[in-house]
Amino acid sequence: MENYMLPCLNKKLFGFECMGCGIQRSVQLIFQGEFLEAFYMYPAIYSLIALFFTIGLNIFFKFKNSNIVIGALAILSVATIVISYIIKITL
Repeated sequence: MENYMLPCLNKKLFGFECMGCGIQRSVQLIFQGEFLEAFYMYPAIYSLIALFFTIGLNIFFKFKNSNIVIGALAILSVATIVISYIIKITL
């Protein structure tokens, strides 16, 4: 799976990581069963999985207050991505 990963264009061109750096490796770690390491690699991975699962479930089964749940998961995901990126670039 490592042979098919896309390189970070931002890192290659500008020399620093983008907000999405680590998500491919994090997904790979989840497939390998290393869940804690996946979180350390990309902290927003689990909120993103929950978000995409909820959106997919909502496509087939409409449920009440789905917009609130999806909105809350989206805000949680974006906040986690931004905060972890700020921590990554400052340390």
